[in-house]
Amino acid sequence: MGAVMMPGKPVADAVYADLTTRIATLRAAGVNPGLGTILVGNDTASAGYIRMKQQRATDLGFGGRHIQLPDEATQADLLAAIRDFNADDDVDAVLIQHPTPAQIDYEGALAELDPDKDADGQHPMNMGRLALGMSGPLPCTPAGIEALLAHYQIPLAGREVVVLGRGFTLGRPLSMLLSLKRPTANAAVTVVHTGVPDWARYTRRAPIVIAAAGVPGILQPEHISPGAVVVGGGVRYQGRTLLPDVDERCEQVARWITPRVGGVGPTTIAMLFRNTVEAAERRASRVGVNQA
Repeated sequence: MGAVMMPGKPVADAVYADLTTRIATLRAAGVNPGLGTILVGNDTASAGYIRMKQQRATDLGFGGRHIQLPDEATQADLLAAIRDFNADDDVDAVLIQHPTPAQIDYEGALAELDPDKDADGQHPMNMGRLALGMSGPLPCTPAGIEALLAHYQIPLAGREVVVLGRGFTLGRPLSMLLSLKRPTANAAVTVVHTGVPDWARYTRRAPIVIAAAGVPGILQPEHISPGAVVVGGGVRYQGRTLLPDVDERCEQVARWITPRVGGVGPTTIAMLFRNTVEAAERRASRVGVNQA
């Protein structure tokens, strides 16, 4: 018997339904959420992702602007665009589309961003807030995974969750988020990676395994226990082909599993818009708008 699938679309739809109500409240009070986007270069996939996010922003009734920089743009050009958005009171959150061309220092650019306008939740200050359990924009993919597990009523409190991968965009912040004392977290989190000898001895014992390595097919059926919950968070692209961390044969061993396509991805994008609405709510609070 195959595993029960956990698609991300129903999770994202629930998030958007909540956001629609919150956006209506903000707009009635004269505050319209604004998302700023920056794309450096003309990478086809990145341009497609930006269009998709812009369409969703339009559907939600967001304001905002887009800045397109050429392939040969310098670090100074990108920093100038970021400062432009930092100073724009109508832009609540800013997305710098990744990856960027080789001449761009993405982490350096991210550090220039106003941390309260960090749509992706990856600014160093926001990572620090996460580590300390303080409020702030959450990294989108980790937050999306937390929301996905909560939506499918997978309990985490007191249970061991093994995260395979320690990257700064997924594995590391996810381990911090799921270990926080939150109603949808409070887990005992173990982080392993490819530098750990026999890392599979950890994943085989865990009731919940989250693959976050960005290594196609790294998690095989023999690496999980029968009845485990398996979330495929890490992916890599070969051209336009998505290559997930989780081998599809894991469906025959797991009890719950995310699909190869349409699992964590939709929830990640939904969290981007949740961060933006929360930033707009903070703006409304600063200017004394009554959101009741």
